[in-house]
Amino acid sequence: MRHWLLKSEPEGYGLHDLERDGITQWSGVRSFQARNNMLAMKIGDYGFFYHSSIKQPAAVGIVEIIREAYPDFTAWDKKSEYYDSRSSQGKPIWHMVDVKFVERLARPVTLAEMRAERRLGGMALLRRGQRLSVQPLLPREWNIIIELSATKGADDGPNVAPRL
Repeated sequence: MRHWLLKSEPEGYGLHDLERDGITQWSGVRSFQARNNMLAMKIGDYGFFYHSSIKQPAAVGIVEIIREAYPDFTAWDKKSEYYDSRSSQGKPIWHMVDVKFVERLARPVTLAEMRAERRLGGMALLRRGQRLSVQPLLPREWNIIIELSATKGADDGPNVAPRL
């Protein structure tokens, strides 16, 4: 099993939306490297749902990959904001995966907390220039973020660690 970090802007599609829907297609990714990361995903892999482009970006929940990469049909829809004239059904460029909601983290783990955690120094998210919407995580990075989520923040009440 591999681990991933999947970014989404909560105003566009947040964890609350996935929690409501249960399952979603992770579509609209238009970076070749992020697409290649999705092509590497396998059913049963887990990822952090990460809220980006907000005041305090943070890992907020856990998702499971339930369908491996397949062509992203939003690239063929001329009305979609993700339309790409270079992609076709016969020769798709972009792919997506399906994810399901697993659970919320015991508490969000902010980008600032991750940057302050020395053990996460090599994490892709924390490297300059790494703005990918889909990134791999090392097992130790996954475990450290789970650990951080299970600890109390300065203004937090009691926490319960995720079951994974």
